[in-house]
Amino acid sequence: MLFGALTAMRTPVDVFPDLNKPVVTVLTEAGGMAPEEVEQIVTFPIETALNGMPGVTRVRSVSGVGLSIVYAEFEWGTDVYRNRQLVAERMALVKEQLPAAISPAMGPVSSIMGEIMLIALPIDVQTTDPMKAREYADFVLRPRLLSIPGISQVIPIGGEVRQLRVEPDPARMAQYGVTLDQLTQALRSFASNTSGGFIDLNSREYLIRNLARTNRLEDLQGLPLAYRNGIPLLLSQVANVRFAPAFKRGDAGLNGLPAVIVSVQKQPAGDTVRLTRDIETALSELKRGLPAGIAQPVVLFRQATFIDNSIGNVAEALRDGAILVAIILFAFLLSARTTLISLVAIPLSLAVTALAFKLLDQSINVMTLGGLAIAIGELVDDAVVDVENIVRRLKQRAPDVSVLEVIWRASVEVRSGIVYATVIVVLVFVPLFALPGIEGRLFAPLGIAYIASILASMLVSMTVTPVLSYYLLPRMKRLKHDDSPIVRRIKQWDAIVLAWSFPRMNAILSVALIAVLLALASVPFFPRAFLPAFNEGSLVMGMTFTPGTSLAEANRMGALAETLIGQVPEVTKVGRRTGRAELDEHAEGVHSSEIDVDLKVSARSREQIMAHIRNQLASIPASVAIGQPISHRLDHLLSGVRAQIALKIYGDDIDTLRGLAEDLRGRLGAVPGLVDLSVERQVLIPQIKVRIDYRKAAQYGLAGGQVVSALQALSEGTTVTQVIDGARRFELVVRLADGSRSPQDLARVMIDSPAGRVALSSIATVEEGDGPNQIGRENSRRRIVVYANTDGSNMSRVIDDVRREVAAGALPGGYFISIEGQFQAQEQSQRLILLLSASSLLLIFLVLYSRYRSSTLALVIMGNIPLALVGSVIAMWIAGVSLSVASMVGFITLAGIAMRNGILKVSHYINLCKFEGEQFGWPMIVRGSLERLTPVIMTALVAAFALAPLLMAADAPGKEILHPVAVVIFGGLISSTILDSLLTPLLFYRVGRAPLERLVALDEKDSF
Repeated sequence: MLFGALTAMRTPVDVFPDLNKPVVTVLTEAGGMAPEEVEQIVTFPIETALNGMPGVTRVRSVSGVGLSIVYAEFEWGTDVYRNRQLVAERMALVKEQLPAAISPAMGPVSSIMGEIMLIALPIDVQTTDPMKAREYADFVLRPRLLSIPGISQVIPIGGEVRQLRVEPDPARMAQYGVTLDQLTQALRSFASNTSGGFIDLNSREYLIRNLARTNRLEDLQGLPLAYRNGIPLLLSQVANVRFAPAFKRGDAGLNGLPAVIVSVQKQPAGDTVRLTRDIETALSELKRGLPAGIAQPVVLFRQATFIDNSIGNVAEALRDGAILVAIILFAFLLSARTTLISLVAIPLSLAVTALAFKLLDQSINVMTLGGLAIAIGELVDDAVVDVENIVRRLKQRAPDVSVLEVIWRASVEVRSGIVYATVIVVLVFVPLFALPGIEGRLFAPLGIAYIASILASMLVSMTVTPVLSYYLLPRMKRLKHDDSPIVRRIKQWDAIVLAWSFPRMNAILSVALIAVLLALASVPFFPRAFLPAFNEGSLVMGMTFTPGTSLAEANRMGALAETLIGQVPEVTKVGRRTGRAELDEHAEGVHSSEIDVDLKVSARSREQIMAHIRNQLASIPASVAIGQPISHRLDHLLSGVRAQIALKIYGDDIDTLRGLAEDLRGRLGAVPGLVDLSVERQVLIPQIKVRIDYRKAAQYGLAGGQVVSALQALSEGTTVTQVIDGARRFELVVRLADGSRSPQDLARVMIDSPAGRVALSSIATVEEGDGPNQIGRENSRRRIVVYANTDGSNMSRVIDDVRREVAAGALPGGYFISIEGQFQAQEQSQRLILLLSASSLLLIFLVLYSRYRSSTLALVIMGNIPLALVGSVIAMWIAGVSLSVASMVGFITLAGIAMRNGILKVSHYINLCKFEGEQFGWPMIVRGSLERLTPVIMTALVAAFALAPLLMAADAPGKEILHPVAVVIFGGLISSTILDSLLTPLLFYRVGRAPLERLVALDEKDSF
């Protein structure tokens, strides 16, 4: 037990089991290319190379302004490092098809739950330079966090990245006869050191260093470009040299003010809680050395808080369940010794389960602890059955029989039933291990924890329980007393009920059959969901403005949104990330913002808070989608879109796709229950197009490629070298001044040609036009997405309405619509669970048949399953629980528990006739029922009431996903226990004579 406790303390802790579907991300920076060029020149060759690789299930891509991101999704269970090796091999081949200056790179190995913390550095523009804040994030905070083992990536956004910028003046360059190539070449060797080898001097060896490195602005301004007539031509004479912020595609804010926000991501196998502690330690160390003017970091999002709350709540349910088990056992047994012997099974079983977690590489998370919380009442079942039978036999012990022999025989008498009941519990969990996708990854660990603990409890009941009984029970005073008052009263009631039911057998069986049929008939009317809604304590919002909106305007409206959200009473912190960070794997334009909202506990429901936020933002011209961080990531894993429902329209023409998407969005607006209805913003944005006239360019000896290369260097900018200042690195960039990049200024730019300098307007036209902001592709086809969430309504009804609207619309030839999201996973998983459950029931039937050699007795025992269904359905309607994967897992668990009671009763009926001289008849059945009533009632009550902590807190973090499981099991146990006490004796009396007599006639000495 001590070893198990030590193992549990060293086991990684996380919010959920490993839900990482292997995905390899290929990012390609493509300068300032328009999305059309990015798609054709970069994305298409990479997509083609990745399609068809072993294990690839889907290839998605986004081609944005100067950026291509391709996602290759692999099958569950494949090795991510092998997948990356396959991608690397393909990238080496495809690089030959890409432009020379473009090099694709794979993103770091990360996790779907990888974003474990958001750290904000507030910027007070009155006292803090935004460049200074960003330098602290880039060169102090980021390296320190990356040094923590288990951290895969640290991505800062916001502030201003410092650049050393050279802004050439084309007119002055023409005046002094300096070409762009001359200027660039002179800059390439600026501020660099070289080696001078070694020299032996005075018997010592000296290293020679040639030092030219500098970061002084004056040194760069005085850089000579030429030497004419004895006078140097300096860089400052033909260009403006200054420190300037780099051109940025993203920004950040905190509570309505500017900020730098740092996203910290972990590696897939990282322990989130441990990593969070290490990060917080690093932050506390860095606090003492904060530069003047830099505000204290603010933790905006902390995934470990949700983990701590969830794990704490489930552990609390585990503790409270164990306490309730102890109370119920003592109330029935009225003996501290028998209660202690039974309760020993709990810590021993948990210790063995911790060792199983270590062997099976499982973490401590909500689902593994949930499996233990569900099983906590059943961990004492085998021990209770064993102890109860030992106590009963000790009371009946003849003086000439030793205590050891009585205990041994009593334990063996029920051992067969215990083993078979445990085997059946294991068999009913088979469907969980065959579930694919997220649902399999989520619930299989629950099954592992449940089965490991149940098998451990069976082992304890067959070894430790009899030994403790030998030492503690023979001298127990209660052996001389009758049953406890509770047991006597329950037996009296049961005897009365059995006597009443016998003459009314047909009517009772008919009513039970009708109740089962009514319960089955009501199941299709349940609201459906994939998983219960999580309660993460925080929200994440996607806010999308009209594409083409500038970063400055998006920042202004984003800051206003932060202020409005902050007015909601439950909101404590609001952080915003607009656009894309330099290292980010998402191709978000500057018109897109992600807002993280931290909430405090409130009497209002999550849906009410979200509705309040939507009302606050109604005045802002933007589409808004609200969800929760982990839930949105699961949605993204299912459909590639961070929303519950994604309608993907596939086709070839972007304009046609946009028209179809807008038409579909208009029709879906009438569907009740849909909120956050939006179209993926693939729209036209303004562009300035420079069209080269090849004939005119040829007159000056210029090729089109020469012209566009010169324009790219001047307009977009060229990074010539890096200026090093200790640990800091600044890019030295040549680019036209911001005020010289208008269409009119571009037309006047002088281009070097063999015939002399020529104005751009002489060889090209500069015009304003438009083009797509980004192009989405999936499985080699262009696609656009209409996405939405539900307001908590019945998802199956919403999806039916959505499908009707989709079917009612006409599509051009070659276009089609795919509906994806949570509901798709829910439908697939429910069909698979039903199919696998049928197979599992067949296996259970075969196990029971092999034990009793009778299909009749096997079906009598399995009759407890529909009896349990009645209570489960009633409990679900009362509690308002949806039919989800979680509730179906509850049904699976319940099936195994319910059959245990039938096995105990039927086995005892057979043993009475085979070994104690009873004859088949109603008196024998009554005796057997009453003698097995105590363990049946006790095991059912401890299993049911151990779930009370999960029943009472439906919205508590960690318990919300286990609440439907608990509701199903609790309701089913109540109905199956009550109906089993009444119906199993009647069914056995009706059909059990023939198989019983065959078993009694067999020459076997083992108990059933």
